[in-house]
Amino acid sequence: MKRGDCTYIWEVPNWPTLRYDMARLAAQLADVSRAQGLLLGRLADAGMALRDQASLAALTEDVVKTSEIEGERLDVASVRSSIARRLGVDIGALAPTDRNIEGVVDMVLDATLQCTTPLTEERMFGWHAALSPTGFSGMSRISVAAWRDDTHGPMQGVSGPIGKQKVHFEAPPAKRLDEEMRRFLEWINADSGEPLLLKSGLAHLWLVTLHPFADGNGRIARAVGDLLLARADRSPQRFYSLSAQIQRERKEYYAVLEHIQKGTLDVTEWLLWFLTAMLRAVEHAHRTLDAVFVKARFWQQWAGTALNERQTKLLNRLLDGFEGKLTSSKWASIAKCSPDTALRDLNELVALGMLRRSSAGGRSTSYELGDPGKIA
Repeated sequence: MKRGDCTYIWEVPNWPTLRYDMARLAAQLADVSRAQGLLLGRLADAGMALRDQASLAALTEDVVKTSEIEGERLDVASVRSSIARRLGVDIGALAPTDRNIEGVVDMVLDATLQCTTPLTEERMFGWHAALSPTGFSGMSRISVAAWRDDTHGPMQGVSGPIGKQKVHFEAPPAKRLDEEMRRFLEWINADSGEPLLLKSGLAHLWLVTLHPFADGNGRIARAVGDLLLARADRSPQRFYSLSAQIQRERKEYYAVLEHIQKGTLDVTEWLLWFLTAMLRAVEHAHRTLDAVFVKARFWQQWAGTALNERQTKLLNRLLDGFEGKLTSSKWASIAKCSPDTALRDLNELVALGMLRRSSAGGRSTSYELGDPGKIA
């Protein structure tokens, strides 16, 4: 497959000396710092339990969305259970998990909880092994816990049907990776002078450019970025998810990356996009925190009400953001009970006022939380 007539930034003289115009970035950098400060200020008054719940929500979203960007959908309840178990956060009954979920969770938590630990080749190989527990990417066997090789040709990013594929990007030859990654890791672990928010964006771009692994490069690049963001926040607890924001703006994300890869070593445009996405990620975290507060007030209001395990589990699912409409058949499926038991559970909660029926009747009846005004 032909690479096209273009020069990639790793071929430009003086690579990897990435440049940017600080004057153009100053306003966005200040906006992100101010938004982070407001978020941390709200959390400072929230109490440890609520901070734990907010962090759990952000980390769950981060794990789910960093995989979704790569086309892999993980079960949200299983991801949340896996993270809660590791953090020691009580969320009641835990959902089952699998090794694919555990691997992504291992990487994300290692990157954030151990943010002050130096990033090394061995540590990155551990992340890659966690992401590739079978040693396969799809139907193809890949090298795990090792830099990629070019046995099957250069590493390229392509799209389109076979025979009409378009090359969007080509990574440096594998023979250069030992030296390239040595320089990258030295820079990551050194006090290189950049504000850590910008360093996170630069690291993300640099690692995506190198594409050092046979698979999982996007997720690992985002984990490295999160590691630096945790250092910037001076806290291993995460309360916002850049990966989730990238997923929401995935088309623009790939477009700006492709544009920068075929440009000069001036990466100001990438950092402008990165900081703007960061700002929206923090703003989204404020809405997530609102939901955490609503959930806490809900359970405070109903603290003295006796519920069975099924009812508690499903109410928490609703409070955490249930996808679609909750019907008695979905209740029976999730709670693993009979339709009659599900309907009895629901009727009890409606009678208490914890749930209310939708306006539609019959088989299309769905249920939602009671009057939000009572818990706002």
